[in-house]
Amino acid sequence: MIKFLPVGGGNEIGANCYYLNINGNGVILDCGIHPQRKGFEALPNFNLIKDEPIDYALISHAHQDHIAALPFLVKRFPYVKIVTTPQTRALAELTLHNAVSILKKETTKEQFEFYTHDEVDLLIKMIGYHEYEKEFLIFSFHNNKDADIKISFHDAGHILGSAGILLNNNGYKIFYTGDINLTNQAVQPAAILPDTKIDTLILESTYGATDSSELSDWQNEADRFAKEANKILTSGGSVLVPVFALGKLQEILATIWLLMKKGKLSQVDIFTGGIGTKINRIYDYNRYVVNRVDKESELSIIPQIDYSQLNSADEFFKNPSIVLASSGMMIKGTSSYDFAKQFIQQKNSAIFTVGYMDERTPGYLISKARKGDKIFLDNSDKPIEVKCEIKNFRFSAHSNREQLIEIVKKLKPQNVILVHGDEEAINWMGKKILKTFSGIKVYAANCGKEIVL
Repeated sequence: MIKFLPVGGGNEIGANCYYLNINGNGVILDCGIHPQRKGFEALPNFNLIKDEPIDYALISHAHQDHIAALPFLVKRFPYVKIVTTPQTRALAELTLHNAVSILKKETTKEQFEFYTHDEVDLLIKMIGYHEYEKEFLIFSFHNNKDADIKISFHDAGHILGSAGILLNNNGYKIFYTGDINLTNQAVQPAAILPDTKIDTLILESTYGATDSSELSDWQNEADRFAKEANKILTSGGSVLVPVFALGKLQEILATIWLLMKKGKLSQVDIFTGGIGTKINRIYDYNRYVVNRVDKESELSIIPQIDYSQLNSADEFFKNPSIVLASSGMMIKGTSSYDFAKQFIQQKNSAIFTVGYMDERTPGYLISKARKGDKIFLDNSDKPIEVKCEIKNFRFSAHSNREQLIEIVKKLKPQNVILVHGDEEAINWMGKKILKTFSGIKVYAANCGKEIVL
């Protein structure tokens, strides 16, 4: 018997964590925290699986909503074996240490005992890894040969090291897409799907509710970015681009540099900083061993100024410049949030958003504002007048909804379990699949609701 149980995430984007019981072999798919919640509320609900066998944790990629709860999982289930790709293991060392620093700022020991940097170092040593498309076997710890599972990772095209996960138990095949992208970005090429029929597909649904006309081709969006940026830069202003340190920074940095080299974008100073510059080096180190749009391009040799070395953000406005700062949603306490408060006051400058914004974040509030609007930040009684330009771009690292339907068409599953999307996204995807394909069962993943396959 095979059972699927969402432990976190499922019908939302955050704290992704899914439990599979395959003939008694307990497998966790991803183990993330919810970026918009605090304390225990940010974690997967491990109580749901406290009486279940927990043998393996397979990690699709190193974003916080897919990996940052691993230390809590290991504390709860110390014998779990963790496996991922070599690149995700390397990135995890940075992202998990970064998560320690963030948790210490945001939580108290009364909320829960957060993990330490020493514990992260030990955890990294525990993580096993396998390259893309190299099949390996995970054995049942319960002397049940029927529970042995063949596993392979498949390039998901989302960020460096991201993987869809194929599980084969006695010919029954389950494919978990993780976060998947079927189109090229600037650095990361499109996903490579497994060349086999799938029995159960666990499918992300991030952009299920988004009309694909809103998700422009990467190059077209890059040209539009250059056109709008040139208006600001040639008038003496600067542009703030909030980015996620892992993935989005590398893609936007490469896009901007390519535009400058082609003469489409004004050559100005580029400011970056924080953990993102360390991640750039991991991208460069792995450029010959993974799929890459241009293996000869190196992110670290693009001229950049470290904004953490500046005395104040006033330096951004002395000369036209482009500032790439995390977090991507301008979460309070991050560099992009602090810089945004100053950019908002600059009438000749601009804030360019480049990706998804959660409605509960400052980034969403700012992205919806226009010059002359008054917005409330910091829970202040006084609104701030928006004097800068606000422009929104979509450089997506996820498949659009038509591409997600194409995945279903190619893999021909009997069952589809929809995860990693809000209610509207999952509803659109479910109705479309049922209308397009006959004989497929569609399930919406809900935390704590078991699905028997």
